[in-house]
Amino acid sequence: MNLQRHIFPLAERLGLAVADDIAAFEAGLPAPILTRVTPTTAELLRYWFAPEYRDSRQVNFHRGQRDAILHIIYAHEVLACTSLRDLFQHLAPTAPEAGPEAGGRQPGSQHPLYAAKMATGTGKTWVLSALLVWQYLNAAASPEDVRFTRNFLIVTPGLIVYDRMLDAFLGPRITPPPPAPHGPATRGHGAAARLGTTTPSTGQRDFSGSDLYRFRDLFVPDGSRTAVFSFVRGNVVTKEDIGVRTTGSGVIAITNWHLLAGKRDPGMLDEAYADTTEAAENDENDATSTARTAALAIVPLTPGTATGNDLDALDRRAQRGRAMRWLAELPSLLVFNDEAHHARSAPAGQRGTITGEAAAGEVEWHKSLTRLATPLGRRFMRVDFSATPYTPTGRGRKDRAYFPHIVVDCDLLDAMNQGLVKSIVLDTRREVLALGEHPLDFRAERDEHGRVSSLSAGQRVMLRAGLSKLDILDRQFADAGPTKHPKLLVVVENTEVSPLVEDYLLECGLAPDDVLRVDSGRKAELGEAQWAHLRDRLDAIDTQPHPRVIISVLMLREGFDVNNICVIVPLRSSASDILLEQTIGRGLRLMWRGDPTLDELKRDTRERMHAHREPTNYHDVLFVVEHPRYADFYRNELGDGLVAQVGDTEVTARGDAITVERRPDYANFDVAVPIILHTADERLRPPTITVGELPLSPYLLDDLLSLAGRHETFVSQDIQEGTQFGEYRVDAGGSPTRGYNDYLADVTARVTGTKNRSFTRDGLLRRHPAPRPVLPLYRPLVARVADNYIRTRMFGRDFDPRAGDAWRALLPEAVTNNLVGTLTAALLSALHTETVGEAEVRHRRISEVVSITARSSSAIPVTKSVYPLLPVPSRGGGLERLFIEWADADGAVEALVKVHEHRHDFLRRPYLTAQHVPAHYSPDFLVRTAECVYVVETKASSALSDDNVRRKADAARAWCHQLNELPAHHRDHRSWHYVILDEESVRSWHSGGGRASDLLAHARLVPPQVGAPGRLF
Repeated sequence: MNLQRHIFPLAERLGLAVADDIAAFEAGLPAPILTRVTPTTAELLRYWFAPEYRDSRQVNFHRGQRDAILHIIYAHEVLACTSLRDLFQHLAPTAPEAGPEAGGRQPGSQHPLYAAKMATGTGKTWVLSALLVWQYLNAAASPEDVRFTRNFLIVTPGLIVYDRMLDAFLGPRITPPPPAPHGPATRGHGAAARLGTTTPSTGQRDFSGSDLYRFRDLFVPDGSRTAVFSFVRGNVVTKEDIGVRTTGSGVIAITNWHLLAGKRDPGMLDEAYADTTEAAENDENDATSTARTAALAIVPLTPGTATGNDLDALDRRAQRGRAMRWLAELPSLLVFNDEAHHARSAPAGQRGTITGEAAAGEVEWHKSLTRLATPLGRRFMRVDFSATPYTPTGRGRKDRAYFPHIVVDCDLLDAMNQGLVKSIVLDTRREVLALGEHPLDFRAERDEHGRVSSLSAGQRVMLRAGLSKLDILDRQFADAGPTKHPKLLVVVENTEVSPLVEDYLLECGLAPDDVLRVDSGRKAELGEAQWAHLRDRLDAIDTQPHPRVIISVLMLREGFDVNNICVIVPLRSSASDILLEQTIGRGLRLMWRGDPTLDELKRDTRERMHAHREPTNYHDVLFVVEHPRYADFYRNELGDGLVAQVGDTEVTARGDAITVERRPDYANFDVAVPIILHTADERLRPPTITVGELPLSPYLLDDLLSLAGRHETFVSQDIQEGTQFGEYRVDAGGSPTRGYNDYLADVTARVTGTKNRSFTRDGLLRRHPAPRPVLPLYRPLVARVADNYIRTRMFGRDFDPRAGDAWRALLPEAVTNNLVGTLTAALLSALHTETVGEAEVRHRRISEVVSITARSSSAIPVTKSVYPLLPVPSRGGGLERLFIEWADADGAVEALVKVHEHRHDFLRRPYLTAQHVPAHYSPDFLVRTAECVYVVETKASSALSDDNVRRKADAARAWCHQLNELPAHHRDHRSWHYVILDEESVRSWHSGGGRASDLLAHARLVPPQVGAPGRLF
């Protein structure tokens, strides 16, 4: 069954518009868009997407993020669209969305409006951050350009995402604020902290832990970082300070939508919203109750009710009014609307009858944004982000009112194809399949009064199946690493059922520490102290083995950004599409990152799923224990080829991936890598100049004395009165001197580099300071030496320059230049450095990485490595395999190391690419012999002509040279050498019976001609 993908006209046309630009970026050619945007934007686009920059970074935007950034920039700058209607007229004038509704009644008719449809886990926050940097830098460069702004409002759906945004821009809190006496418990850090009822403040945050700073090499060019970081750190305003705090050069206001709606902050997620959402998705919801709840969301104060005079409610209204006035006074504004599907909901009682966006009910906070936009017009801009940007109007995929302003579609299918999220698998174990023979019994059993009495048989079956799958994953991932603890998420229909699920899991043998129940009733049940403990446990969900199971209703939704949820049991009450995507989204984030061996296994999984075959390993696989009648529903909603099924077939969860521990005698094969913290200090010794050793002047003193009277005398004269003053003489070089002291000072300044002389065309003297580091420190010494030299040595006899006008014999330019040259040479030759102390060196050992991952089908057994098996790629690893086996069999080789680029990061060497972009490079191997450590790069022969190969080699050789300058004990009395081995040479030496160590020694003495075509030798 093939899912027919919805076509979004703006996204499709923008994709075609930037296709040539994407092709140019990927090919390393000038992209046409660079000439159609501002210089600031062009610089950012090159920095983000050009290969010379991408290749120099460990982290880059993926295809979906790139498309979102490019599409929005193209629409906003190249097309210069002023409204949603304008955008449709440019791109899709015949689309249904471009009809009369877009002319006046649709949102965005008077201002730029864009929506990015991006699957959960694909990095919407990074796109938001990039767009903020784009807007800010352009606004700073061209403040008058109405397309750009320094004022930003980030609206989140609840406290979970709100605190995530503060983390992204300001970094995590360093320490929580102390609890007030007898007051609410202090909130913790991270995900758990986002679940508390106390409104968080920024407190003391570690900016170095923010996304913007940690990934600065991705987001901001080096020359703009100071400006961007200063702006962010000084201008983020929390929701408590909106309307109170002032900023001088713009603002980044971050809030959850409750402030704009005048509603109270939620205890976890917005309970009122969760209730209305759950009711709307429940087959048996009460339409009247839903309508009343929706009405209360819009009119928070109802005269004549118990809450009508509630001071808290009045205060919330006042806060909303203050915030709205403050925001309305901004001269321009860009709103980032995160998880924008919360903005709209279909009116109760009309599901299945409404087919257009106009039928969707606009909630109060969304109206607040419209009120902000109206007076600003084009100076207002909004960007919506959502994995589910639609309003459900019926039961099927076709019964959805999608946002009309979707400009990019990075859906779940794309994300899975690229390996950006987990692969989804339906667990069809026999006990679950048996459910298909009976009526659906997802709902708990109820008594005659409608109260929940017990779990149904079907719920118990699914819970047992989920536990069985979790046990398999736990056992087989037990040795995978300290943070690899698979978790089971159980989503239940309401808070009455969650305690029953917890009790049943305890009956199944789980310990109380294994289960964590999170729902809106827990706080009152537990009390403040235990509630704080619950939050702390949830905060550590990815790093601790306990709890193993999390039970939730709808509390843990957007922003619950954890990686280790591997099994989901949805005990929900209906086949709701938006509930399905939101529930699945909690488990999509990758658990395994940065390991080439596992990346290869995950790629195999995706290929098998596309061929409708069961995966052979469970790395980054999300299991959904679901009723078999819903299998087609999942495929319809998520796509054929996207969802696989597994049964009772025994599959090793790790496939053929194995954890290779250090061998017992690993110390015999370890390599200590010297890390130079700083080199040995050097200082200049005070110079000593012996006048008697200086050369004589080539000019005779008697001849100079006879010429001394021929120098012209100049007198200053006032033109009006004729008064004369200031007699001075000028030599042929134009140096005005009134006496010997002036002359000596001038010579000293020239020797120490503090003065240079040049002439203008009209003959006027102009002095230019030309400082030379260090030399000016020795001006007193030079003055003494110069005077002594002139008096006793310069002319081979004693000379008193102060006798009469005898000093004037020194004024001829040739004489002065010779004097300056003699003294300068003497000073420079007298400068010597001496070493003070030793270099400070720390050693990092290969064995610090206690285990590595390999595939049993392609790993190579070795005897001379820290690890008994070394991984090589199963595809295209022939050269590495040959070299490993050859070197391991060589008696002269003492130790062999295969460098892991990510885990042995201390071996990365900085270098400058051919495009003059800073980058890092990791070699392939380290090989230790009795006298040397070889840093080895293996290359295909054709790759030697790459200019970047030469640049990497130069950087690595310079590093080895630096290591060899260290005292021998810092490098284990071995010298370090960098060598490149090309495939043809390796195979030639190997087939000729040569030894690997001989080839390494030869390559050290005869370096390859990298950077030009040809063989290594």
